[in-house]
Amino acid sequence: MNRLPIRIRLAVAFSVGLLVVLALAGTFVYLRVADELDRALDASLNGRVDDVATLVESAGPGRIDLGGVRAGEGESSFAQLLTPSGSVVDSTLPTNQEVLTAEQLDAAQVGEVRSDGLPVAGIEGESRVVAVPLDSENRALIAVVGQTTSDRAEALSGIASAFALGAPLALLLASGVGYLLGGRSLAPVEAMRAQAQDITFEGAGERLPTPAADDELRRLAETLNAMLERVDTALERERVFVSDASHELRTPLAILKSEIELVRRTGGSKEELEAALASAAEEVDQLVRLAEDLLVIARADQGRLPIRREAVEIETLLERVRSRYVEFGSHAGSQIIVNADGVGRVQVDPLRVEQALGNLLDNALRHGAGTIRLQAERSPQGELLLTVSDEGPGFPQGFETLAFERFRQASGARSDTGAGLGLSIVRAIAVAHGGTAAIEAGAPAGPTVRLVLPGDPQTQ
Repeated sequence: MNRLPIRIRLAVAFSVGLLVVLALAGTFVYLRVADELDRALDASLNGRVDDVATLVESAGPGRIDLGGVRAGEGESSFAQLLTPSGSVVDSTLPTNQEVLTAEQLDAAQVGEVRSDGLPVAGIEGESRVVAVPLDSENRALIAVVGQTTSDRAEALSGIASAFALGAPLALLLASGVGYLLGGRSLAPVEAMRAQAQDITFEGAGERLPTPAADDELRRLAETLNAMLERVDTALERERVFVSDASHELRTPLAILKSEIELVRRTGGSKEELEAALASAAEEVDQLVRLAEDLLVIARADQGRLPIRREAVEIETLLERVRSRYVEFGSHAGSQIIVNADGVGRVQVDPLRVEQALGNLLDNALRHGAGTIRLQAERSPQGELLLTVSDEGPGFPQGFETLAFERFRQASGARSDTGAGLGLSIVRAIAVAHGGTAAIEAGAPAGPTVRLVLPGDPQTQ
């Protein structure tokens, strides 16, 4: 059944439902009509019993004659008067047939007896018979009246035949209607399928048609369109990422190639060869850093940036980061100050946090000025706050909302050298820890970047 098309399944379900309704309705009508016919038949028999009883009471001495009743009888009904021994006193039947059996005769002497399906000569079909005891001039008599049930059987047979003939036609009609309705109901789905088949990677912005009715199909179309929107966004980000990465890789590769070509063509002196090798090594280092940064970004996009938390002394971690940039800072004329009083141990991935803080320090040393502060503190909610600030000119106005986008570089107040991945990696590491990263515009300490990492009660 599950392999059948939905339209056929809908038509079958519609037909089965109608079949159940027809069966219940037919059964109800059949039983209701049968009950009404039984009531009418019983009322007719009771009336005939009353007529016979009235005739017996009004009869004079001698033989009782059913002539008054016989005039209303035909092939559909009859009446008899019997003695308790079963002898026929009078009868409207053409023969003196004993209608009752010996057991029924004995029972009729003490009370009413009713019986169905009795064959009676001269009466069409089977009969329903009623026998009741009567008293006449100190004589005990039994009145027997009967009526054919063939009319009842014909009426019920007609009803059954009508349902038997009409039900298949109704089911056929219902199947056709169900199939057509199923097709109309599934038309929006077919339209969405056809549109989805035509959507390609080149056709960015194409969406599925949305049905006008506010129903499940409309919500399905809206959900699929939202998914397509996310796919388009992801593809666009992927295109931009590949384009920017290609651009960033092309520059150091071009420089590296030019250095190699220069040495190959000219030969050069020992000093020129050493300078070319030093330049080439610098470009290779930049390529390695760029490749590592791209790997971090790619893992973060896939939600697979590994975070290995462990309890570390935050001040020790900050000092370790500071020690790596002390020499760089002295050449840049900047002093790096660490402040982590009262924070104690925290539950973080030390390598990732050092990478993020290292990117911020490198950014401050290259583009900032003056004293650089590397600070850790607790928020009132127990979160770990890590900030890096300097005394430089700061970021251009409005750049705070764009700074953490990959390959995004500021211009003007701060230098535009580098690949523009440092802050993107900082945010990726913060998000991987379940935290956030942001630039604090107008901070009193100067240009400030803050990481907010969730606190761990076990390490507070």
